[in-house]
This record gives sequence, structure tokens and C-alpha cells, in this order.
Amino acid sequence: MNDTQKKRFESLYAQHLNALARLGKSKKTIELYSRAVRRIAEFFDTCPDQLTADDLKTFFTALIKSHSWSTVKTDRNGLQFFYKHVLKRQWQWLDIVKPPVARRLPDILTPQELSRMINGAREARYQTYILTTYSMGLRLSEALNLRVGDIDAQRQQVHIRAGKGLKDRYVFLPRTTLQVLRHYWAMHRHPSFVFPAGKNAQERHTATQPMPRSGVQKAFQVIAKECGIHKSVSIHTLRHCYGTHLLENGVNLRAIQDQMGHESPTTTAIYTQLTQVTQHNTEQMINQLVDRLAFTLIEKEG
Repeated sequence: MNDTQKKRFESLYAQHLNALARLGKSKKTIELYSRAVRRIAEFFDTCPDQLTADDLKTFFTALIKSHSWSTVKTDRNGLQFFYKHVLKRQWQWLDIVKPPVARRLPDILTPQELSRMINGAREARYQTYILTTYSMGLRLSEALNLRVGDIDAQRQQVHIRAGKGLKDRYVFLPRTTLQVLRHYWAMHRHPSFVFPAGKNAQERHTATQPMPRSGVQKAFQVIAKECGIHKSVSIHTLRHCYGTHLLENGVNLRAIQDQMGHESPTTTAIYTQLTQVTQHNTEQMINQLVDRLAFTLIEKEG
């Protein structure tokens, strides 16, 4: 870009960031959508306000060859936002790029496999994290960001704050999970975080942030491999296991939707493809589900 184009791009890019923030987009969305604008500007070495529909087709043809469809979809959404809210220009995006709709069913771990993984954890923080995430159907960040004040032992509830879509919800707290959380917290006694960062108890007690996402994800993969789990699994698999196992144990779809914080019942309905449905008391079923996990607590903090 020449100096004139650079100045114009910097101005439009700033407007893009302001519009994303003004319209309430999350920090992650702002990061991804702004990256899309930077990427296409670098690809053509020009300010993207001068691009045509054919230019966009050229860009996405190249992007499909070098990146995943997930990235293609994110960049399309980011550029669509840029052209609509900054340039005030409407494109027929389906004529430019149309990512396929993936309809894959997730791999599900059995309670026995879950027990092996919980027992296979070499550190109390990972053992507790896996059990907590599974037993309340939490997303990766929802579990990491748990705070001591979110846990209401008296009401047997946990307050999940700013989940997907920045929405709060309450989830049922199984009695076994409460006992394990108390056991782990006694090892570090952080005044706020349930899962503080740090290599040892002292560092965790004074940590200023939760455990890093990357560390938890890496540890989970190592544990799965060491336990001989050959399925395609991730932290999010624990959430799918929770929904599927609840359904197998008779909890109705409406109750599962509430527990998991699904916006639409259609999202919850995926679990009907993995099991059969009956109806029973939700809290009783969750307790029974978690109680049948067989594991031995790690007594010392790493």
C-alpha cells in the first residue's frame, strides 16, 4: 500500500474495531473479525474498500486452499460485518463463498473411560478440572473461570457467569463434585479462583489469573493418550458426554437444555442421535451419574 492507502485503511480499520465494540461483540469475536480485515488487506496489499466481488472470490479461493473451513467461515463473517457496518455496502455473500454445513456427531466417552481419565490425571488440578467440567456440563472457559463465590453449597448450585453469548446461568452441583472441589481448594486456598494458575500451591495461592487454556488442553490430550483413549476427544467432549449421559439416564431434553445453557432446543436435540430418551428427576439423575464414577483423589499438590 502507498501512504494514502495506509492512512485510509487505518481509519477504516479503527471504525471496524469501534463498530464491533459498539455492537457488543465479544473480545474473541473482535479479534477474529479484525484479523479477517487485516488478512485480506495483506493479501491484495491494498485497502479493502476498493475490492470487487471478483476480488473477494479470488481471496476466498486462495483461503480455502490454505486454511480450514472454520477459518473461511469466520473471515466471511468478519468481512461481511466490515462491509455492512463500516463501508455500508451489501454483498451477496452466498455467491462469493459458501462454507459447507458440517453435521458431524461427536465421539462420546463411556463412564468407565471417564473414570480412567480422572484416575489417569497425575495432578490434582487436572483431576478436579476434568470431573468439574464433565459433572456440570461446562465449557472449557466456564470451568476455568469459576470463582469460589460462584459455588453455593447450600443450594447445590453453581453460578456460571458470562457463558456463551455473555449469558449467566445456574447449574446443579453434584455432591461428589462439591467434595472434590473442597478437597482441591484446601490445597491452594486461593481467595477467589477455583483453578488458579501456578506450578505449585504457593504460586496458586497468590495467582492473578486462572490456569491457561492451552495448558489444560495439552494436559487433557496427554491423559487421554496415556489412558489408551483412541477416540477423537477434547475438553469439549466432556460437555457432550454430560448431555448424552443425562439423556441415557432419563433426564428430559428441556432440563438438559437449561443445565447446558443451550439457546435453542435444536442444539440439545443432537443427543437424541446418540441415545434413547426416558424421564426422571434431574437432580437425582445427575447425582447418580457422577456417583458412579470410580476414582481415587490425588492427595498432594504438584
